[in-house]
Amino acid sequence: MKSLPIKSLLLAATTCANATACFAAWPDYRGFWVVGNLTAGTCEIVTSNPVMDNPVNSFSTGPYQSLDDAKLARSTIPQCPKEPAASAK
Repeated sequence: MKSLPIKSLLLAATTCANATACFAAWPDYRGFWVVGNLTAGTCEIVTSNPVMDNPVNSFSTGPYQSLDDAKLARSTIPQCPKEPAASAK
């Protein structure tokens, strides 16, 4: 039979490990982001959290809950062109 201090220690260690695992998980954000490239003069709406490989000439905002919210945000960003570029077909 285990003593009370050992049981308490095991309970504390298990609780701490579970809490740490919960906090260590990266949140899975869902939504829309506005991603801009200052060099190219473009702003696009994407559906995944962007990774900025050139933070000097790029920017992103979001997440937005709907496509309409992302479009509204894009229209208020001064670096974004007034008319979004048509996608190539």
